[in-house]
Amino acid sequence: MPPFRNKDTSLTKTVLSKIKLARFQKGYSQQNIESELDISQNAYHKIESGETKLTLEHFLNICSILDEKPNTFFD
Repeated sequence: MPPFRNKDTSLTKTVLSKIKLARFQKGYSQQNIESELDISQNAYHKIESGETKLTLEHFLNICSILDEKPNTFFD
């Protein structure tokens, strides 16, 4: 496994953790987000838990739903 892979995994976990925190802080459930993304709750759960890769499209849509700038999740 290339050395950059671990950093990618760590960054992904950090971003997903910050998305979950922002969701909680704004009072949104997974159901709120999944309905806005037009995906199943199970599909969103898998994204947030890291089981399914977070696509750029979903990431940007989640940022919009949470009314956050994308860079918020990288600081």
